[in-house]
Amino acid sequence: MPRIAPDLSQFPCSTAEDPVTDPDLFTSGALILMDKPLHWSSFGVVKYVRHRVPPKKVGHAGTLDPLASGLLILCTGRATKVISQIQEMEKEYKAVVRFGASTPSYDAATEPDQFAEWEHITEAQIRELLENDFTGDIEQVPPMFSALKVKGKRLYEIARKGGVVKLEPRKVVIHAIDIDDLSLPEISLTIRCGKGTYIRSLAHDLGLKLGSRARLVSLRRTKTGSYDVENAVTPEQFEDIMSKKNSDRNDLAG
Repeated sequence: MPRIAPDLSQFPCSTAEDPVTDPDLFTSGALILMDKPLHWSSFGVVKYVRHRVPPKKVGHAGTLDPLASGLLILCTGRATKVISQIQEMEKEYKAVVRFGASTPSYDAATEPDQFAEWEHITEAQIRELLENDFTGDIEQVPPMFSALKVKGKRLYEIARKGGVVKLEPRKVVIHAIDIDDLSLPEISLTIRCGKGTYIRSLAHDLGLKLGSRARLVSLRRTKTGSYDVENAVTPEQFEDIMSKKNSDRNDLAG
């Protein structure tokens, strides 16, 4: 018989206002809402937490690139069994795209290598493309600088050595894209999308469709399902919470 995944609601969720500090709860299974800082890898946050909670079994429910910040949901103990459920949830991102140049990584991780005029771009063109070409069920090619594996090797490992792999388009779902600010050559967007969407690819493709080039210059994940980054803690805040709780326990023991 197929294994039945645990009910997500049975696990406590550690937030800024209601942090989980009981070691037994982390061991039996808990969720932790983390606000991943810029320049941290997602695994770096996992490793950080592993050294501060009892169970060594800690995983995350959706990678954020080092140059992205925002909501990273960690699962401990038995709650690691619900990671796939969380990954299927809708995500919300705040993104800033800059027209005029593109990079091999489609973001600021690499230097611009392709340049194009952007002055011809209008708001009407952008809105029409976002609605007709970038909303709903679409196909996109992942960036070469990504953690996807081809024949056992990460794409970014191949790309850093100058290699190129022909990648097939993948189907993804974009539920909605809203323009928050338009100050060309930059545009700020709120994007709600499904699993496997690369916002970097969206930025790159948008530039090409507009007869220009573009790259992602800022990305922040704000929501996963009903979980909101407003309720998350940074790694430093998490350590402060755990240190204070351990100090209180020691005072009581003394």
